[in-house]
Amino acid sequence: MSTDTQAIKDWLKQHQISEVEVLVPDMTGNARGKFIPAHQFLDMGEPKLPESIMVQSVTGEYSDEHWELVEPTDTDMILRPDPNTMRVVPWAREPTAQIIHDCYKQNGEPHPLSSRNVLRRVLELYEAEGLQPVVAPEVEFFLVDRNTNPDNVLIPPSGRSGRRETSRLSYSIDAVAEFEDFVEDMYDYAEAQNLAVDTLIHENGAAQMEINFLHGNAMDLADQVFIFKRTIRETAHKHGIYATFMAKPMQNECGSALHIHQSIVRADTGENIFVTPDGEHTETFLSYIAGLQHYTPELIAFYAPNVNSYRRLAPDISAPINLNWGLDNRTTAFRVPESSPAATRVENRFPGADTNPYLAMAATLASGYLGMKGKLKPTEPHQGTANEDEVEIARSLEEGLRNLDNSPEVREVFDPLFLKAFAAVKRDEFEEFNRVISSWEREHLLLQV
Repeated sequence: MSTDTQAIKDWLKQHQISEVEVLVPDMTGNARGKFIPAHQFLDMGEPKLPESIMVQSVTGEYSDEHWELVEPTDTDMILRPDPNTMRVVPWAREPTAQIIHDCYKQNGEPHPLSSRNVLRRVLELYEAEGLQPVVAPEVEFFLVDRNTNPDNVLIPPSGRSGRRETSRLSYSIDAVAEFEDFVEDMYDYAEAQNLAVDTLIHENGAAQMEINFLHGNAMDLADQVFIFKRTIRETAHKHGIYATFMAKPMQNECGSALHIHQSIVRADTGENIFVTPDGEHTETFLSYIAGLQHYTPELIAFYAPNVNSYRRLAPDISAPINLNWGLDNRTTAFRVPESSPAATRVENRFPGADTNPYLAMAATLASGYLGMKGKLKPTEPHQGTANEDEVEIARSLEEGLRNLDNSPEVREVFDPLFLKAFAAVKRDEFEEFNRVISSWEREHLLLQV
């Protein structure tokens, strides 16, 4: 028995687990997998899943290019548990474990359609340089009333006062207290799963919250965001409401982001390569920022992967629309917060809350890596508000996908099969959405064009 297998067996026994959730993050960043009785989990060998589940659209459909992306036999992937991801499922009725699994081809190679493997491929580039990324995500979400009719607009839920929010209540303590029972259960669930959640704040939108995570290893934090989104939805269900990570769920409210703070340290010493001993920004740091500026137009679909995502990336709603960077400037896409020298970092404000956290982290770290390798030069830091500058990024999913895979550098970092699969699946989602006629079109075009 391998060390990992023994560790898993001991953990399951220690926690008296009766059932195991075998989890695999799909292309959308949601959980796919199997439920397996604990007594069978280690005796049955490596679990398997059909590789076709990795290329399903958000509606469950398959792309027209499906058989160019997977084997014609629709073969199985081999799943191997990562013991670092073992967690209890605190909302389960019976003692249940959840374990994230890595996906492999039949020949033992990492499966290229796995988003977790996409991130691992980027992290290996840093490892080869003796470097290690350090990240800290900030995740925003809305609480909304239960809504079983998709034709109805979303509205905030009633708080403990019986009232719904209508004002802008950024950082309001009392507004968070309106949902005290939800918040307490969320923290209890997070603690039970060893999620490194830190600060909770009320954001600008009605019943919009933000959770900040403590900084750490990129794969571990991507795993935590993956688990956290499940946790928030389950907590909301317990309280008879919904939690949504849609990028722009309501017309008159701001959008929800997944901001990613990032720095790079030397693996052996922990030294932050973004700052000199005197506390000045290094040329490497500036090249990292330049990489974010240069490659974001190509990789925007990883930050904004759904048709709804681009409703958030619009002028005047507190989201980036161009490629400016600035010093402690929240109107820029890439913000360098005021901090101590050791904590010098850049915050990428492009990713939406609806993104797959593995792909968003892979995209931002790959951009910075390519900027450092190419010794790229950034623009001057932006002064004043960046919201008044021109829009420099795609305004639709279809446009974002046309920009994907434009450079040989991106094709070297990301597996070409994954890039092809992602574009095919998301293009089909766009076309399906584009067939829907909206109420705006019926109202303004029916009798006037």
